[in-house]
Amino acid sequence: MNDKHDSPLVEPLFGRLSAGGLRNMADTLRGESMGGVLLVVGAVLALIWANSPWQDSYTTIRDTPLAIEALHLDLTVGEWAADGLLAVFFFVVGVELKREIVTGELRRFSTAIVPVAAAVGGMAVPALIYLAINLPAADGAPHGWAIPTATDIAFAVAVLALVGKWLPASLRAFLLTLAVVDDLLAIIVIAIAYSDGLTLAWLLAAAACVTAFALLVRRGITAWYLLIPLAILAWLTMHASGIHATIAGVALGMVAPAVPLRGKVADRLPRQLSRDASVAEYFEHLWRPISSGVVVPVFALFTAGVSVDPSVLSEAIADPVAAGVALGLVLGKPVGIVAATWLISRTRHANLAPGLGWTDVLGVGALAGIGFTVSLLVAELAFGVGHPRDEHAKLAVLSASILAALVGCAILAWRGRVHRLRGSHGFVDEDENSE
Repeated sequence: MNDKHDSPLVEPLFGRLSAGGLRNMADTLRGESMGGVLLVVGAVLALIWANSPWQDSYTTIRDTPLAIEALHLDLTVGEWAADGLLAVFFFVVGVELKREIVTGELRRFSTAIVPVAAAVGGMAVPALIYLAINLPAADGAPHGWAIPTATDIAFAVAVLALVGKWLPASLRAFLLTLAVVDDLLAIIVIAIAYSDGLTLAWLLAAAACVTAFALLVRRGITAWYLLIPLAILAWLTMHASGIHATIAGVALGMVAPAVPLRGKVADRLPRQLSRDASVAEYFEHLWRPISSGVVVPVFALFTAGVSVDPSVLSEAIADPVAAGVALGLVLGKPVGIVAATWLISRTRHANLAPGLGWTDVLGVGALAGIGFTVSLLVAELAFGVGHPRDEHAKLAVLSASILAALVGCAILAWRGRVHRLRGSHGFVDEDENSE
């Protein structure tokens, strides 16, 4: 027996969760499960509408300009859904990330290294697969490399809720933490690779708005008539700076305090905020239902409506963009996640927690191939709304996400039955957490 593997100083991979990690996971599972269902409903409605006799009305509404001339905002309905509404989604991502860093599984190196490495592997391998297909192709489009790199939390959580009850809590938290880190990396990619130049003055103005927002919430001031105008101003200045406006949502979420405020500052907090809860937790409870129940389904409605007639399908099948996206999500995600996790286990001389097998990790990796919301957004940023390759990429994202969901669901359902038969006690029931 190898003493290094049995050393009490080395934590097993996917071992027991901290109290903060359990609380964050329970909150996410409660909030995102129904959001994933609504996301699928929005996407299905978009596909039906865009392929019905009323398909012209779909494109007409999506492409209708809603300009605000005084603010130099010349956006269509579809662009408002992607650039405006989706900022709320990214705000929730920012708040969730802040909680994970301060009180969750990302606060310690020993527990953060695994999901962080897995997220990096789960982004690098799909990107490499995409580039391997598109770089040598005469009609390839290498600049779309980031499309297959993102995991959709809401969709993945919805599938996980169906099959994951008997899975160990740490494995379920691994998927959620991985997806949060994945979103952070996707945000960085969007900010760097898909922004239109940079106007420093406007960026500094956006930073000033975020700073003012941070000062208010750290003093316990959460009045909507102060924070919402500041958030809108941050969005406007970020949009004017050339960086994608949704980054403002992330920045605002990240400055929310993730530990309970004390003293006189706490007296200014709203009464519905428990003294044991943080402002970040309050914001997440307040805005997650809006993000999951309204923002993401509306975004899907105006983004997922692509034509699936035979001519478009044949063009998509022959397009290296679609091939790169599909293979990146279905194959690259699980390979990258399992490989990175295995490398961490070898370099840290850590085994999987008792009762877990690498098939469990493979199932989570397959589920991470669901690349819906952010992947659709990146496709629009890479090719432009309505561009033929944008439609091909979206078809690939939709089909690959469905296949990844089916494969991940099958693996994890089987593994869940195995854990249940073994009488594993490492799981957490959502009903218990909701009390």
